[in-house]
Amino acid sequence: MTSTGRPSSAPDRSAAAAASTRSTPGPRRPGVRGRVGAFARRPYTDRHWPDLVALCAATLFFWASLTPSLVPRPWYLQGVIGGITAAIGYALGATLAWVVRLLLRRRPGERLRARLWQAYWLLAPALSVGCIAESARLQRQLRVLQELPPSLTWHAPVIALIAVAIWLALLLAGRGVRLGARALIRLLGRLLPRPAAHALGALLTAFAVLVGVRDVVFDRGVVDLADRIAEATNDGTKEGIHRPASRHVSGGPGSLIDWRDLGYQGRNFTGSVPTRDRIGAWTGEPARDPVRVYVPSALPAVFADERPFAAQARLAVRELTRTGAFDRAVLAVAGTTGTGWIDPNVAEPLEYMYGGDTAIVAVQYSYLPSWVSFLVDKEKAGQATRALLDAVRAELDRRPADRRPRLVVTGESLGAYAVETSFDSADDLLASTDGALLLGAPNFSPISEEIRRDRDPGSPVWRPQYEDGAHYRFAQFPRTDLARPPARWEFPRAVYLQNASDPVVWWSPDLLFKRPAWLDGQLGPDITPEIDWFPFVAFWQTSVDMAVSYGVQAPHGHRYGTGAVDGWAAVVPPDGWTAADTDRLRAYIGQRPAAY
Repeated sequence: MTSTGRPSSAPDRSAAAAASTRSTPGPRRPGVRGRVGAFARRPYTDRHWPDLVALCAATLFFWASLTPSLVPRPWYLQGVIGGITAAIGYALGATLAWVVRLLLRRRPGERLRARLWQAYWLLAPALSVGCIAESARLQRQLRVLQELPPSLTWHAPVIALIAVAIWLALLLAGRGVRLGARALIRLLGRLLPRPAAHALGALLTAFAVLVGVRDVVFDRGVVDLADRIAEATNDGTKEGIHRPASRHVSGGPGSLIDWRDLGYQGRNFTGSVPTRDRIGAWTGEPARDPVRVYVPSALPAVFADERPFAAQARLAVRELTRTGAFDRAVLAVAGTTGTGWIDPNVAEPLEYMYGGDTAIVAVQYSYLPSWVSFLVDKEKAGQATRALLDAVRAELDRRPADRRPRLVVTGESLGAYAVETSFDSADDLLASTDGALLLGAPNFSPISEEIRRDRDPGSPVWRPQYEDGAHYRFAQFPRTDLARPPARWEFPRAVYLQNASDPVVWWSPDLLFKRPAWLDGQLGPDITPEIDWFPFVAFWQTSVDMAVSYGVQAPHGHRYGTGAVDGWAAVVPPDGWTAADTDRLRAYIGQRPAAY
């Protein structure tokens, strides 16, 4: 009590102050548990560590990348595929987690999140090791199926390290873009309303990434480097190739095109032409020197024209006229690949079959590798080949019908695409030529797409039957496939050599999101039953398959070996040609080393 008689409040205030002091903890250094709790309480958007949902998605995508695809692949490319697909999975998982967090206000507790992280680190590494080991077994099975030795080097730890390194690099690149976008949005927020700043910042970031990847990394980086390498190669000549002595060949005596101007692939093609003596030694009869005409992409100034493909076509016709090509039994127009390459295993069988009484003509539209040409020069392939075909047919039309050579077309890979785009449809090809032999036509080739789309019911897409096989036939094992019923096979004929395991034939951007038809129903003869389709994963697997599609032996992958012998024997057989002749020529072409 106070002197005035009122109750004293001092003790109460002292007690309250003491209680307040006891209830307010002083600064302390957090332990491990405290740091975990602080980490768990951070807003999700501020975390610097990977999101668990995204990490689980990345791991699942990595496991999917270990499944077999069309052709066996080496361990280091498996690591590359794994890293890229894991990054895709992480991006999809992060997006999904972000959407879920927007829709659900309630978040899992700290203890549950800790348990989930523990479960991930306990299970993911062990299961990944098991999946890599299983992938080695599946790769060995695929090698046996495609007639390769089953032995395989499969460095599981290195595969995992490569995949993780690539995944981290792509993750850091994505984080860098995100941080840059946030900084830009904050800067714009000082000048614009918040919604407008977010929208404009996102738009500018997307534009900067697009320009950086396309114009800087790809155009000025990858393409420029490939162009410099290809240009240097185009100026060289393969060892063992020499200027031809035949006047019937471009670059030879009297040629309108100088040997030095032909380019690397042009010199390979014309400098390796078989002589009449060599052909005659095989046929046992007198032979002729074959005609080979090749027009390079870079024409001398005297032939310059504002329409370069028209100039090439006119020059080709002049060379054909000079060499007497229009008086031969067969005239073949060949589509070339990106570098200008023509397969010697396609050219030589026709020349031996006819005792040299042949002419083959081609124009080069690029010297870049085919994959670069596909990205930057694809349309030129069709334009150049169509201009050549139009010019050749116009010249043939000026000659009496009974004095014209049989006109056939051929091409492999991008060269097959170049031939197909020279015609309006499958019927137009048959109406305009006396036959066609096409090998490994890419998936985007228009006539191939037409035939697969309109194939007879019940026939698989990897060996389609079209209009009862009356004119078009597809073969992977031509010796047997071309002899299959139905027996009615009319002229003109078109033969497609198409391996079920050829990634060039099946690669398409549609693989990103759509299951392909070649995986439905009965699989091709050299496709493992363990193959399957996963979104995004199948696209990258098939993309890498194209890079290693020459690592197998014919008739698998993108290799067609001596199949052109049977193809030409079916399309334009000489008078009196027999199956025994085909067998003998196939054996001869198969045992001799390729000219280039």
